[in-house]
Amino acid sequence: MHVEQVRQICIEKKGVSEGFPFDDVTLVLKVGGKIFALLSLDRSPSVNLKCDPERATDLRERYDAIISGYHMNKLHWNTVLLDGNLPDSLVAELIDHSYELVYASLPKKIREEVRRSYG
Repeated sequence: MHVEQVRQICIEKKGVSEGFPFDDVTLVLKVGGKIFALLSLDRSPSVNLKCDPERATDLRERYDAIISGYHMNKLHWNTVLLDGNLPDSLVAELIDHSYELVYASLPKKIREEVRRSYG
């Protein structure tokens, strides 16, 4: 999956904002003010995604293109290398999983605001 495809999947979700708070090569995607994806736009494109800890470990063992989250809590984050070695459907599903984990962790008031504001 290409970087632009990953970005498109992310920004189509309810309540997503994007920006470059850290540098000009890391696109940060948030829902309700919390990060659910960090998209690296440099020479080695990748995306950091939140993941259930048990599933994160399983994914790392099964796929060479999924490693411990770079500069993130290794228990809860994976770095998914966008090198063409993973099915697009798996990458899309991991993006959905990350978004849902972060959305579910938001305070109820913010979840309701996201739901109301974005249909």
